[in-house]
Amino acid sequence: MAIAIFFVSHWLLSVFSQTFFLHRYGAHRMFTMSKGWERFFNLFTYLTQGSSFLVPRGYAVLHRMHHAFSDTPKDPHSPTNYGNVGSMMWDTKKRYHDLAHGIVQPEPRFDGGIPSWPAIDRLGQSWVMRVAWGAAYGLFYVAFAEHAWQFALVPLHWVMGPIHGAIVNWCGHRYGYRNFDNGDASRNTLFFDFLTVGELFQNNHHKFGQSPNFAV
Repeated sequence: MAIAIFFVSHWLLSVFSQTFFLHRYGAHRMFTMSKGWERFFNLFTYLTQGSSFLVPRGYAVLHRMHHAFSDTPKDPHSPTNYGNVGSMMWDTKKRYHDLAHGIVQPEPRFDGGIPSWPAIDRLGQSWVMRVAWGAAYGLFYVAFAEHAWQFALVPLHWVMGPIHGAIVNWCGHRYGYRNFDNGDASRNTLFFDFLTVGELFQNNHHKFGQSPNFAV
């Protein structure tokens, strides 16, 4: 029971941080918040994503590019450009790394208005802290796991953030139905939507990119 509660809690809190703070607030600015609340949710996102923390700037820039170039060769993470989800997310990881570390500068139209807390960004990108988070997840399983198979869940904790991104970007542009012709492959994937608390209304979202209601 402890393992089930821990895994489900980590999954839901991590996906909430991604959809609420990184996606809806950081990338789209669908709503406003004070600097104090912005710092709170920046820290909350780090604590809930842990070893797979996604720096808001890297996330926001890639997501804005995704909307601008949806399912074209310039889209940074479209399944139409990749043979499998693994290669798509690996290439996304490299793009994200270069943006998060300032190796590559994006077009000005994709930058700006993004929450930033350099101390948390540096902490989240530190491999020492990533390993520390990963070890903490493993130690929890050592203390509470009742069956050997449960340890197979530990790697999922290590990469929880990218897993959520992979589900949304792969399934949301390959499976499901379409309400609108957006000129891309975006779809609403209700079968998996419960895993991402609403993020898989991708066809609706690409039609009304600034609407906080994806079920419109």
